[in-house]
Amino acid sequence: MSSSEAAYAGRGIHKAAVEELARRIFDGSYDEGSTLDLPRLMEELDVSQTVLREAIKVLMAKGLLDARQKRGTFVRPRTDWNLFDADVLRWKLAAGAPDCFFSDLLELRRSIEPAAAALAAVRATEQDLAALDAALTAMAASDSDPVLHVRADASFHLALLTASHNLFFTQMYRVIIPALVERDRTVHRTGDFEHPHAIHRAVVDQVRAGDPDGAYMAVLDLLDMAKRDHP
Repeated sequence: MSSSEAAYAGRGIHKAAVEELARRIFDGSYDEGSTLDLPRLMEELDVSQTVLREAIKVLMAKGLLDARQKRGTFVRPRTDWNLFDADVLRWKLAAGAPDCFFSDLLELRRSIEPAAAALAAVRATEQDLAALDAALTAMAASDSDPVLHVRADASFHLALLTASHNLFFTQMYRVIIPALVERDRTVHRTGDFEHPHAIHRAVVDQVRAGDPDGAYMAVLDLLDMAKRDHP
């Protein structure tokens, strides 16, 4: 299950409180700087002070809330929200990310994925290449099924990051893959996109050939296509 589909790992009432508070923050019910009325929240959510306090601690750790003496518990500025946290990213996408979010994501991908591909051209194992080939095969077989195509695309980019054998590049899947899935779903809903199989194949060909520069440029071409599909 991707991090974009997973829910916060807590349980029961505690989990429900975390999810509801997050929903209110991301849908704008609570603006940046808003102070939370805790007694009212306890009543609205039908939770104890202990449960609410623990839920607030979770959201504080994720950069969404803070607490100060005399001021109380309040929503932190959006620039403080930890978008590298899987739950925060999921909540952001569920609330409807603006186009500028995906533009920022594309800039991030342009700084990470070409370099990861260049490393993969030097470091990829047979197992890595098999994973890339499997994703390509799934992509080619999913022309008429958008759901399967989105999964195949996500598998490809995860395999490419993994093939870099760079711990930090590999961990970027936590941000890139969930946002990529949401972006792919949006593109498939419009039905107006270039078929990506050939350009993904070009990336694998360069990685298999052991050509770092070729792999780097092939991924840039792929991301240019992504920009055309979702300006």
